[in-house]
Amino acid sequence: MGDDSDQVAADQVAADQVAADRTRMARLECMRDAVEVTQLHGGITNRNYRVRTANGELVVRVSDEGSSVLNIDRHLEYLNTVAAAQSGAGPEVVEYLKGQGLLVVRWVQAHTFEPADVGRHLPRIAQALRVLHAGPAFAGRFDMFEVQERYLSLVRERGFRLPDRYEEFAPRVATMRAAMAHRAEDLVPCNNDLLAGNILDTGGRLWLIDYEYSGQNEPSFELGNVWSEASLPVEALPELIGAYWGEVTAAKVARARLWALMSKYGWTLWASIQDAISPLDFDYWSWGMEKYERACEEFDGPEFNRMLKDVAAP
Repeated sequence: MGDDSDQVAADQVAADQVAADRTRMARLECMRDAVEVTQLHGGITNRNYRVRTANGELVVRVSDEGSSVLNIDRHLEYLNTVAAAQSGAGPEVVEYLKGQGLLVVRWVQAHTFEPADVGRHLPRIAQALRVLHAGPAFAGRFDMFEVQERYLSLVRERGFRLPDRYEEFAPRVATMRAAMAHRAEDLVPCNNDLLAGNILDTGGRLWLIDYEYSGQNEPSFELGNVWSEASLPVEALPELIGAYWGEVTAAKVARARLWALMSKYGWTLWASIQDAISPLDFDYWSWGMEKYERACEEFDGPEFNRMLKDVAAP
């Protein structure tokens, strides 16, 4: 009986949220021609709606102020979504209301990737990344070392949960950061959050969407993050690197792997923060612990020191 009551309560909260979002969306010019509004599922930092209008289909992204603690700047997201569209990597921006958590982009009729799709399309993903990275510079800088430090300060300050051993790895992170300071790559416009669901396939081309964490960054972060988010096997990373750079070197593989490790370690804290503050119905803690467990294996593993040596090699 309790379970039924909990579900009814959860359904009512969800219905109330949709109603509140629709009230906010009514401020948009494009909603005047709306014929049908359907909620899209899958977002874990915002809520997305598919809107059919007389002038085509759109996606309205609705976000809340709390996302700012996650290092999300919604105005930078807008600017970089526009830049990504100009590069040809992302869909067109249709409307934006600054400070109101409303961003509208053109709907893309496409297949949304699953993790298994990523491994089957590495050359195409590399090509899509080259298009994005060659486009207009993004506003802001994304550095996972700095993001992780800010997240950790917030977690400590507010008493959020930390997984066992988390701070034990701080010396290894400092060593990794120092090693990666050698032979740093030129910064390019990066999405920085290319999980499988942010890659769309129309059959003829790939689109890269969701620029919440976008900013100037090293290409190797993007490559390592794509590989890591899809939980691909080790041998898939050189294939992606070769398709992107045109060659595979030990230094490039190590750099992408170390960025992927830092990505998992940093996003663990993202999950801790979201677990404490997010109103969305999502198991953030389990999501983060899956990443953290893989990070622990790599920090403790026999290849960590070799990667540090390889990344700094000429």
